[in-house]
Amino acid sequence: MGSDVTFTINGQSGQGYLAKPAGGSGPAIIVIQEWWGLVGHIKDVVDRFATAGFVAFAPDLYHGQASTEPDTAKKLMMELELDGAGKEMSSAAAYLLSLPETSSMTVGAVGFCMGGSLAIWSATLTIDISAAVGFYPGASWERHAPQWSNYKGKHAMIHCAESDGTSTAPGIQEAKREIEAAGGDIQLFDYAGSQHAFFNSDRPEVYDEAAATLSWERSLSFFGAHLLGR
Repeated sequence: MGSDVTFTINGQSGQGYLAKPAGGSGPAIIVIQEWWGLVGHIKDVVDRFATAGFVAFAPDLYHGQASTEPDTAKKLMMELELDGAGKEMSSAAAYLLSLPETSSMTVGAVGFCMGGSLAIWSATLTIDISAAVGFYPGASWERHAPQWSNYKGKHAMIHCAESDGTSTAPGIQEAKREIEAAGGDIQLFDYAGSQHAFFNSDRPEVYDEAAATLSWERSLSFFGAHLLGR
């Protein structure tokens, strides 16, 4: 359904995978990769958002690199320069808002694992991102150093795996406390018996169909409410 694209906006270049809804227009979503990179699973999520009526784009934060091996993926994640990734996500939001197919005034962001943390963080970086969903984000925000005060009037949702410590994990509680203190709102959901990466259907050893289905439905409703007001 989608295709690989490159763009330049506001002097910043970017690349990634873009899919548009069959209806021709819709609200915009940024889909942020796991530590594996812009692999088939992430492209499939982009296509699923497009099928659901969204203009969806996954920025390629590793610039063509990807891995199926945990050691290599971890290396790629640790080498990711966060300031640069932040600029790329902000540029991706501006790019989506420039497309004639985008019907929303702001953009949503959703990510998984590493990308879950980046998605929650992205809403602190630009006024263009107003709603963020994080699937099982990392345990600490120290590396991101988020300006939580920028969540005023914004919205967040976090899907928590039981194996990660559920929503009681310190990093999840920090995000809740700081976002609410900033004047934003946040919803936390736990999935009993779930493992980290329970949404990734390419990993049968951890995939949980029931949790994946429910978290997907909740995410669609969340973005529908905050990007479309429905």
